[in-house]
Amino acid sequence: QVQLVESGGGLVQAGGSLRLSCAASGLTFSRYTMGWFRQAPGKERDFVVAVFWTNSFTDVVDSVKGRFTMSRDNAKNTVYLQMNSLKPEDTAVYYCGATILRSAVRDPNKYAYWGQGTQVTVSS
Repeated sequence: QVQLVESGGGLVQAGGSLRLSCAASGLTFSRYTMGWFRQAPGKERDFVVAVFWTNSFTDVVDSVKGRFTMSRDNAKNTVYLQMNSLKPEDTAVYYCGATILRSAVRDPNKYAYWGQGTQVTVSS
């Protein structure tokens, strides 16, 4: 079956960096758009960034533009989220998702598969 496993979360001070990874198995990874979402307590799951299979197009939300970078390694079936200049408002559980679609990638309902999430906490 399909599995997405996130790792790399933790506690970091404001201004610091973290790198999240999401390893996929059980799917033809190179055919899927991969996305990162985040969910703070009591809030909805929000889109952060997505990258298409070719790495040639990335969609990123304005609040993290210039600070977060997503990449994928199709040979390793893994996507990464490099997060720099972290702020307390970035605190959330971060989830990676996979969708076969190449449009509406900001909509979490379009994603067929999800990981279990990894906690990111940024202290002020």
